[in-house]
Amino acid sequence: MTGLLEEDTMNIKTIIAAALLTSFAAPAFAQSFYVVQDVKTKKCTITEAKPTSTETTVVSGDTVYKTRTEAEAGMKTVKVCTSN
Repeated sequence: MTGLLEEDTMNIKTIIAAALLTSFAAPAFAQSFYVVQDVKTKKCTITEAKPTSTETTVVSGDTVYKTRTEAEAGMKTVKVCTSN
């Protein structure tokens, strides 16, 4: 009977460890980058969160970039970002 309890304890510890690792790793896989423009200064920047205020607006349309490098390349193709 003791062997069964030890095995259950190990299984529970393994499940907890896997859950913790997943909770820390998941946000890294779900990164998103947006090309946004400040409404007042007209300056374009890259953000990791979609703007929720009216101070900035997404200028890359529906495009969500998976890496900062992709967003930087995309920002060079957005007309309002290259004309200012």
